[in-house]
Amino acid sequence: MRANRSVPPCAVIPVLTYPDPGVAAEWLCKAFGFTVRLRIANHRIQMKAGDGCLTIAEGNVMPNNSQIVQIRIVDAKGHCERARQNGAMILTEPQDHPYGERQYNAQDFFGHRWDFTETLADVAPEDWSGGEFHLE
Repeated sequence: MRANRSVPPCAVIPVLTYPDPGVAAEWLCKAFGFTVRLRIANHRIQMKAGDGCLTIAEGNVMPNNSQIVQIRIVDAKGHCERARQNGAMILTEPQDHPYGERQYNAQDFFGHRWDFTETLADVAPEDWSGGEFHLE
């Protein structure tokens, strides 16, 4: 596989549309702590979210909430407070789950839904009644 410095090294890169990508990028940086990786004119912005990436593109298509972007973070409670203080609608407060994650859900100013997850413990699926799993 060839490398391209203008494309993030991530294998999956969600693309979210907003009417004004610049406004969206600024808000996502303040509320969720993302950083801008690359600006392409005024219509497309690549962003970093931890080790992951996402792209903000110009468009007026309202989200239909058929997808949620999940981002791994370090401090779910602190992250949630930062998001709330910057105008995110908190849909579920940080909650600890038996599978070893602390998670919360938020909605941004344009309606995109986000799931933020913090790993608390390495718990095998059979230890939390996760059913039959086969990791490959």
